[in-house]
Amino acid sequence: MTVFCLVELDGDAVADASLRALTLARGLAAGAGTAAVVFGAAPGADLPVVSDLPVVSDLPVVSDLAAYGVGDVYVVAGIDGYAPQAWARALAELLRAATSAPDSSPPAVVAAGTEHGNEVLAHLGAITGLPMAANCVAAVPADGGVLSIVRQRWAGLLLEEAVLDAPAALLTVAVDAVAAEPRPAPAAAAVVHPVSASVGDADLVVRAAESPAGAGGASLATARVVVGGGRGVGSAAGFASLEELAELLGGVVGVSRVVTSEGWRPHSMQVGQTGTKITPDLYLACGISGAIQHFAGCSGAKHIIAINTDPSAPMMTRADYAIVGDLHEVLPALLESLRARA
Repeated sequence: MTVFCLVELDGDAVADASLRALTLARGLAAGAGTAAVVFGAAPGADLPVVSDLPVVSDLPVVSDLAAYGVGDVYVVAGIDGYAPQAWARALAELLRAATSAPDSSPPAVVAAGTEHGNEVLAHLGAITGLPMAANCVAAVPADGGVLSIVRQRWAGLLLEEAVLDAPAALLTVAVDAVAAEPRPAPAAAAVVHPVSASVGDADLVVRAAESPAGAGGASLATARVVVGGGRGVGSAAGFASLEELAELLGGVVGVSRVVTSEGWRPHSMQVGQTGTKITPDLYLACGISGAIQHFAGCSGAKHIIAINTDPSAPMMTRADYAIVGDLHEVLPALLESLRARA
């Protein structure tokens, strides 16, 4: 099976969510090799410019992809910024070529279950007429040329077992369900294929130029440290201490739904079922009660520290460490200690 994986970059490295998607894609390919598709390569990545011939590269990003079983890297040029329909159009061309190859088995396109991954594959499904299965945690070929999949439903509260029967499979991988695991055997060098996308003006109507957030240059979805604020912060001005704490820790600030409802922070900073799912090494939840919708977005964190005056708040009972106290007293003491160490 030919398996393409849409790879997102975090600065000049492969995003953690994409490494998780590559792990599932490698298993789905069953030793046949996985092809990575990269758009909008960061300047530090130094990926090759478009040419007529494939080249073998040992550049950092390509080497990282090879370590996860990628044999071919398709670098798509000609699209400036994030343009979901244009990205989907380029993927459709690669999918069409794989489908038309002699004796080809049904191919698959895999992406991380991030905002970008879900949006691009939804466009790809609309362009090709293929069904898309979102938030998968497992996928294996079954008899009859179909895929047997398991995917999260209801914010991960339910696992659905299903069969995907289509000429090609479109899958996104739940960002917190599959561990990122490099290929056990030594990785061979990946072959880079520069590609020019054939997109029209209509494909570029929606296009976004994004800048990294936070002191560490990470986005909310990829940050290794997230400082979360909820109703307990008290006001928009109260987030100043959380911003400083995130900067000292090299992380970014996230918020609960009530914070966006109050207009204290934009929806792009929301963590939760209707916001961004995060998988940081540390999530520091300040003044967040921890409704199930919010916990659905932060349950992938390796460690959770909660600060709240209510010891029985759901977030406190789910945290690895809980600090019972007023965050307006706890945070100043924590900031003072971190400033001294810095």
